[in-house]
Amino acid sequence: MLIAIISDTHMPRGARRLPDACVERLRAADLILHGGDVMTEEALTDMEAIGPPLLAVHGNVDSAALCARLPAERVVEAEKARIAMVHDSGPARGRIERLRTRFPTAHAAVFGHSHLPLHEDADGFQIFNPGSPTERRRAPVRTMGMARIEGDRIAFELVELP
Repeated sequence: MLIAIISDTHMPRGARRLPDACVERLRAADLILHGGDVMTEEALTDMEAIGPPLLAVHGNVDSAALCARLPAERVVEAEKARIAMVHDSGPARGRIERLRTRFPTAHAAVFGHSHLPLHEDADGFQIFNPGSPTERRRAPVRTMGMARIEGDRIAFELVELP
């Protein structure tokens, strides 16, 4: 199973849109995960129209209607793997252990908020932030993530976007 992972798209804002390379990867995936800060229900509906099922959590800048529609956290089952999702994972110090404790049945946790891509693994538990495909902030480039699932194994990949 192939999962495309995005977060912090912050749309609509001016002429901002998902880069073509991002949309191509989203279309090719079996499932899309969004780590929050979509902003509006319209933007979420537009992303859902790309094709594959989209599962998301709400972020700190999402509209009240979107926050009512989306959970603050969730655990997604993909094949035999369980991926936790939350927007804000808290401070960097102790993050991986904090997420492992918060989601004890998950194999990995996906989050956003910082716009800074990150992938860490500690004793078989992984955390992954795909960065942002639209607003890089302090990151050197815009990014998204892909994950290949085989059974309960998850292989994350960070993708740099033009």
